[in-house]
Amino acid sequence: MAPNVTSGKRLRLAGVVTAYRRYLHPQHVIDRFLDGYGWNGVYHRPPMDLVSLYVDQHGEGDLFQERADRHPEMKLCSSIEEALTLGTGKLAVDGVVVVAEHGVYPLSPNGIMMRPHYEFFEKITNVFRSSGRSVPYFNDKELSWNWDWSKKMVDVSRELNFPLQGGSSLAVTWRLPSVEFPLGAVAKEALSIGYGGMTSYDFHGLETIQCMVERRKGGETGVEWIQTYRKDAFWKAYEDKIWSHELMRAALSRSFTIRPGAPSFTNDLPTVDQMKAMVPDPVAYHYRHRDGLLCTMILLYGMVRDFTFAATIEGQSKPFSTQMYLPMPDGRTTLASFFSPLVNNAEKMFLTRKAQYPIERTLLTSGLLIAGVESDKKGTRLETPNLAAVQYQPNPESTFWRS
Repeated sequence: MAPNVTSGKRLRLAGVVTAYRRYLHPQHVIDRFLDGYGWNGVYHRPPMDLVSLYVDQHGEGDLFQERADRHPEMKLCSSIEEALTLGTGKLAVDGVVVVAEHGVYPLSPNGIMMRPHYEFFEKITNVFRSSGRSVPYFNDKELSWNWDWSKKMVDVSRELNFPLQGGSSLAVTWRLPSVEFPLGAVAKEALSIGYGGMTSYDFHGLETIQCMVERRKGGETGVEWIQTYRKDAFWKAYEDKIWSHELMRAALSRSFTIRPGAPSFTNDLPTVDQMKAMVPDPVAYHYRHRDGLLCTMILLYGMVRDFTFAATIEGQSKPFSTQMYLPMPDGRTTLASFFSPLVNNAEKMFLTRKAQYPIERTLLTSGLLIAGVESDKKGTRLETPNLAAVQYQPNPESTFWRS
């Protein structure tokens, strides 16, 4: 399909979201396209207009009507097809913004909420096909709860020749310290520590690792197997040093929110017994890449409230480590400013028709989440030939926020 070329006028975007209420991902993303956001010391208004919006689920606290009243150029639509065609019968926009992170949907047999990323994708690409052209597509967070659908989304984007950009803020937000994983470095082991639960925040922890280790020598080679350790099995794996204690300490040292082990303030790391008391449901996804790199994504909900990373790099005497900084409302901040670099990278993709980072990163991270949940359900290591086939090279340029 021939690409759409828009010259001398502002791009027009369609928004397709699951719900639109305060603090949900759709509000954070769509509001930035409508109202702008602070960026690099100025107030930035995107050089494009969001002209239509489809909201899948409605309920108490809905914001979309207020937004439509303030932005009469944005049309509220009753279907995805209407949002893309604006009633013309043909694709009438220059880009699509899809945010399907929230809402209430049924659970899969493995307990993953079946959010309609793929169903939205099918309807959108059906409009592409019938119109004989395609436009850039932004997909917030994971691709789908279903591996085959995730893979098909990537395949169809290539078939119809449109850039598909996914993922979350973790890969593009500030880093403390502001460091990049050395391009071409030999990585031996990597680890992230985060919070929240499986089937949601595990994606963020996995993406924290992947946006770093994809830059290692040779690029991404795919993942051979994964094993999930949870609750008592987690502590047994910890005691058996399935993952590096040195890397775990390095990642914890970057946390701003680590809970003291003692009731009085202390800088000491909590002991194992103290950690067990704080974290009733610890989780680790431990997996091996085809080139031998071992990675571990750890969730310690109850002990930390941020995401940190550490890795062993050949030639460096101490672990490489940093924090992906996510100041969350309504506690440490009034704004979820980490959505700003996510939207800014989406803007660049719409303007250039080039994805700012590989969609294979999002595909692999989505697949690791699906496989990690399945490994937990089966209670065993899971071979992942589908993930072993996901091989790619990173964007050599950094895309995280340094302002």
